[in-house]
Amino acid sequence: MSTRPSTPAPTTAPTPPTPPANGRLHRPLLWFAAAMAVFAVISAGGILFDDRILVGVPIWSKPFKFAVSFVAYSLSLAWMLSLLPRGRRVGWWAGTVVMTASALEMALITLQVIRGRQSHFNQETPFDAAVFQAMGLTVVVLWLGALAIAVLLLRTRFLDRATAWAVRLSSLIALAGAAAGFLMVQPTPEQRAATDPAIVGAHSVGVPDGGPTLPVTGWAATGGDLRVAHFFGMHALQLLPLLLLVLTALAPRLPRLADPQVRLRLVLTASAAYAATFALLIWQALRGQPLLHPDTTTLTTAAALTTLTAAATLLSLRGPRPARG
Repeated sequence: MSTRPSTPAPTTAPTPPTPPANGRLHRPLLWFAAAMAVFAVISAGGILFDDRILVGVPIWSKPFKFAVSFVAYSLSLAWMLSLLPRGRRVGWWAGTVVMTASALEMALITLQVIRGRQSHFNQETPFDAAVFQAMGLTVVVLWLGALAIAVLLLRTRFLDRATAWAVRLSSLIALAGAAAGFLMVQPTPEQRAATDPAIVGAHSVGVPDGGPTLPVTGWAATGGDLRVAHFFGMHALQLLPLLLLVLTALAPRLPRLADPQVRLRLVLTASAAYAATFALLIWQALRGQPLLHPDTTTLTTAAALTTLTAAATLLSLRGPRPARG
């Protein structure tokens, strides 16, 4: 009587992120990302060869930073929209609305650069005020389009729960980061006291725009700056999914990460820490504190947040409880 060789027990493999539902990335967003990549190069040339300075920085620095940010933002949204198994038509239109609003905002910023005028907060002439009001409208439309995409993602079921929550929470935090921009349009105390101020709104808190800045970023070096939280929040859209990709890539070498529940807990921990850090950055800026010179209260809060995150990370890495005999 012959005996069959025993079949080896299957090994547990890490669950990869959910593949695209339809394999298609949002083409308008992809084309816009490509256009912004080209425009970033053009803006970099403007920084090098155009010696005009506006509000303390090279005049082409704003379109350069916006172009780079839009490349990352558009590619992330295009990927997330490809994950939708249902509601793809609504998602396509929402993505197209975001792309159109973003393109209009970039066109208006570039127009003001060519004119040598400040694009944001400028009320000096009726035309400047109309440009800024149009920019404000494009931002609102962009935010509503992104909100529609976030709602679709919240309603989507994913095979991998870690992927689901990385996508959902990153989109919600990015929405909050974009909404931080609305705080900048509020008039400063000095502007409220003026009869007819030419500039209404500011990036900085406690110091005027155009003062000493941090290298590369152009953020205020001697006061608070709402752009820090705005930047940090919006780029959750890339960083949290990137964390999940790293965890999945490390899973074959680190068996603990092969457990889908461990990856899910790590994603939730990272998302909570990211959201708390975003809130801390807004709080710090609104109190007029420079990013690199926080006071004792800010440092204590940051230390508590770091401790809680480390503890939650260790708890997230724990294995399953042994079964009781």
